Amino acid sequence: MANQQISDTELAGQPAAYWTGVAYEALIAYTRARQAEKGYTQPQFWLLRNLSVNDISPDGEGMTLPELRKAMSSYIRPEDDLSAEAEVLLERGWLTRDADERLWLTEEGERARVALARNAPEIRAALHEGIDDADYVTTVKVLQRLIRNAGGTVA
Repeated sequence: MANQQISDTELAGQPAAYWTGVAYEALIAYTRARQAEKGYTQPQFWLLRNLSVNDISPDGEGMTLPELRKAMSSYIRPEDDLSAEAEVLLERGWLTRDADERLWLTEEGERARVALARNAPEIRAALHEGIDDADYVTTVKVLQRLIRNAGGTVA
């Protein structure tokens, strides 16, 4: 779709799937570029989060790569290579691997997770520039309604 000024009436008739897809790709690309500038990848951060009892992990127990892929199935991208990303974290000493191929977060990895999480507010602020919270909430509610109308579930 052309990047031109169109009327609200014309915009209202455009497919939501197109715009949500464009938004998704732009937001992911922006986020990943900012993370790369800081020396890490989004999948690396997700690995740390999923292994931290202080974040997503319910129990802080180690997980195998297949278990991690399953845990991340709703947001991991097809091009994300968790095995390669885990190897980087193993080399950094942020993860360890046991004899059962389970990955475990190290103390250094937990400190890194906390430090990397501090980048999120800056990324969010840049993406939300010029958008007030009320408009953002309205947008999310509209997206949730579209999801329900399409037969999906909203977490």
